[in-house]
Amino acid sequence: MLNRLIHIDASLPESLQTQIRQKLVEGILVGAIAPGSKLPSSRKLASQLNVSRNTVVLVYQALIAEGYIESKERSGIFVSEAITQGKVEQSPSEKRFNGTNSSNKHRFKGAIATTNATSCPADWRNYRFPFIDGKYDSSLMPIKEWREANAKANASSEIQAWGKLQGTEDDPMLLDQIRTKLLPRRGIQASTDEILITVGTQQALHLICQLFVNNEVQVAVEEPGYPEMRELLQHSGAKIQLQALDDKGIIVDDKLDQCDIIYTTPSHQTPTSITMPMDRRDELLSKAQQQDLLIIEDDFEFESNFLGQPHPALRSLDKDNRVVYISCLSKVIASGVQLGFIVADPSVITELKKIRKLMLRNPPLNNQRSVAYFLSMGYYDAYMMHLHQVFFERWLTLREALNIYLPDCINTGPIQGGTAYWITGPKQLDGEYLRQKAVEHGILIEPVKRYFAGTSYPSNCFRMGITSIANDRIREGVEKLADLIHQLTQEHEETLSSAKGKLLTDDELQHVLPGSILECQMVYGVPCTIELKENGVMLGRTGGNDNEVDSGRWWIHNGMYYRKWNLWGYGEMKGFYVIMDGDEMKWFDQNYCFVRQLDYCREHPATTHLARS
Repeated sequence: MLNRLIHIDASLPESLQTQIRQKLVEGILVGAIAPGSKLPSSRKLASQLNVSRNTVVLVYQALIAEGYIESKERSGIFVSEAITQGKVEQSPSEKRFNGTNSSNKHRFKGAIATTNATSCPADWRNYRFPFIDGKYDSSLMPIKEWREANAKANASSEIQAWGKLQGTEDDPMLLDQIRTKLLPRRGIQASTDEILITVGTQQALHLICQLFVNNEVQVAVEEPGYPEMRELLQHSGAKIQLQALDDKGIIVDDKLDQCDIIYTTPSHQTPTSITMPMDRRDELLSKAQQQDLLIIEDDFEFESNFLGQPHPALRSLDKDNRVVYISCLSKVIASGVQLGFIVADPSVITELKKIRKLMLRNPPLNNQRSVAYFLSMGYYDAYMMHLHQVFFERWLTLREALNIYLPDCINTGPIQGGTAYWITGPKQLDGEYLRQKAVEHGILIEPVKRYFAGTSYPSNCFRMGITSIANDRIREGVEKLADLIHQLTQEHEETLSSAKGKLLTDDELQHVLPGSILECQMVYGVPCTIELKENGVMLGRTGGNDNEVDSGRWWIHNGMYYRKWNLWGYGEMKGFYVIMDGDEMKWFDQNYCFVRQLDYCREHPATTHLARS
């Protein structure tokens, strides 16, 4: 009988001993192996399962020690009858409900969540190109280091230490590590009574809404912005002021004068990844001081600043104690461990503790102590440096691929970091339809509708993240996505035969290109200058914070302009047909599809003639 209940698989990571034990315990607890029933001898069961007798002996010994089974002298091994004491018996055929009142929905009085869920499927790991944000591939997790920190935190002496904490106290070791290791990175000085540990950012926002928000309070939020915060405010009865963005983040204007609270994500705005510069931070703090406003600073992804130095947190610049700061520890330390924290003046922390106590006294203290050790042993700092390097590489790879395969088709804006790109596609593009079609090609992208409060939103926009996709798959994924975008918008795209201007011949190219300077815009919003030397040398330079330079060769063959950069464009040769339209130059690929438009900056005598012919 037991050999039908116990199925073992040598290919599984669990040992045979563990598998046998789990199946026996499961059979006993669900009643498949009745209390008081006799089990086969270790020799017989080992023979039935085709395992060594010693394996079964060790299983039986463990179950006897745990009280599941008992050994009776000269009789054998039996299932303990005491193991099921206190269990309520119920007939399998007995119905749980009579069907007359099977739903309690009509009794719901509380708020019901309405936020649109993300479009990420549960099996996202099975897709080859998961350009989704907020999910992490398991290879990034510091398993060895986390296990060591966890082992230290769960040593008997440590359990006694954190087990003595009373009431709503957080782990003093973790509070001190946050105070001395994390907050100084953001320019924040705080004492431990100004810090509260939370179960991630979401609980922190919920607590703050409970304390500061009711139906008389008006809160300004970014539009587009973090949908879960917007919904929390709605459930709290707040009056919501949707505040537009520009290239510096949330706009500071007179609309804020009617508000009581401003919620903002200045490090990397959710969802556009815009970083708020210092002048806008000063402007926002000045407005808050003038109008007596409270600022809730959600310091999202402060560690993923890739170009230039990160700006100090608003809390560190605050002179009037009107900024409540929220942050979280990286979600990829260990799967399922989500700890965040709030920094505010002690009176606020005291009240937040009282509210938190109504949900849970504090986040699990064993997790708090494990994270504290992870910080104190230097693993967090080393891991953040590694994560920064990995994400920076992916971020650059995605940016380069977008610039090569969709050069004049999309733009991402001049962002400095973050783990996702907000992409604006052609006007005719339907981002949601693109997402659906991309799934068929193993590509996951994120539409943007959920980030907007109203029904009006830019349907040609979508997001692409880097946290869940391996670097060596990014280029291939972008190339496939670019082909799909061109297929969906080709009827609106300019082609070689329909383009306005003059298609240049070999002789005309030889006359126009040598010594010319071409200017264009990269998809990420910075200018690029290309200088074509008469000797066939090509020089390129971009503007922006990274100020890239490259060189290569160019030539003309069979009516096409060819170029090969040393670094840019993967160092691959590309050929283009060239059309001149006044001072504008247009490139078309070998399939006669439009690639890029450039400004022709050095005027040759032939240019005017060509433009007019």
